[in-house]
Amino acid sequence: MKFACVTSPIRGETDRVLTEIANQLQAQGVSLAGIVKDLDHASAFNNGCDMKVRVLPDGPVIKITQDLGAGSDACRLDPGAIAQAVASVENGALQNADLFILNKFGPEEAAGRGFCSAIGAAIEHGIPVLVGVGEPSKAAFDSFTGGLATAVAPQPDDILAWLHSDTP
Repeated sequence: MKFACVTSPIRGETDRVLTEIANQLQAQGVSLAGIVKDLDHASAFNNGCDMKVRVLPDGPVIKITQDLGAGSDACRLDPGAIAQAVASVENGALQNADLFILNKFGPEEAAGRGFCSAIGAAIEHGIPVLVGVGEPSKAAFDSFTGGLATAVAPQPDDILAWLHSDTP
């Protein structure tokens, strides 16, 4: 089982790096499954909590947040859109992928929902898994993985070195 996580203390950096590495690997012909953040989408909110993701390898692009109004501080994740993204990944090219990427192990995954089943399916198929993990979800991620994920620096060269290494 080859499983790695990427964490950056810089807001948005993990998303940027994972999207860029996905683009780079796809250009090299690597078959991908999972989701990455759509970096072309400009958030309508100052805190950036308005997000679209691109289902790998070829879409669709799905808005996974809902507009709760400018004054709302509630979670903007749209569970229906997350379920749509999960279904798109699981019904897509998952079994034939060379790498599964999840932009963020977040609140849905911490609660055992979201992309947990897709991660499990990738592992069952022997597909390496690369996951972005924010500090607030780190403990839940470590519990989910049993501490078996390798921490990789949020640098493309480090991610590629992990992917091409024999180390899990």
